[in-house]
Amino acid sequence: MGRQGGSRSRADRLLLVVVTAGGLGYAPFAPGTVGSLLALGLAWGLAGWGAGATLLVALAWAALTALLAGRAEALLGRRDPPAVILDEMAGMLLATVALPRHWAFAAAAFGCFRLLDIWKPLGIRRAQALPGGVGILADDLLAGLYTNLLLQALSPFLAGRGRLP
Repeated sequence: MGRQGGSRSRADRLLLVVVTAGGLGYAPFAPGTVGSLLALGLAWGLAGWGAGATLLVALAWAALTALLAGRAEALLGRRDPPAVILDEMAGMLLATVALPRHWAFAAAAFGCFRLLDIWKPLGIRRAQALPGGVGILADDLLAGLYTNLLLQALSPFLAGRGRLP
């Protein structure tokens, strides 16, 4: 079991602030959805810098998550604790790489990512079984990758002759 809040080191408390996105991961309802929405806003801003910037931030976010999530799991005394939302954020960022900066794509990416992250088809559930921070992260990265590939394939149909409404 994780230690009580009062006995945690300063470094452990800081780590929990980071992996819960400033405490947003403690939202009483659907913290993964909260993290996904936060990442969608970040992705929207990054889209103006290009796909490379979004991909770079998604990969850096994923690396940070892999490094910190295992320790957070130990501190919180629970496997893949819902309060840890950096993993959803990394997956959502990956889901948006190279998509047009348009509300229809943002909504489709959000909806598809959340469905895949919750239902965990296509090997996503198996990826979650990996140990530590990698397991916490892997299912979200796969959900993000599958979302991105699907939306890239559907992009010509969503965009309708190259013009978005």
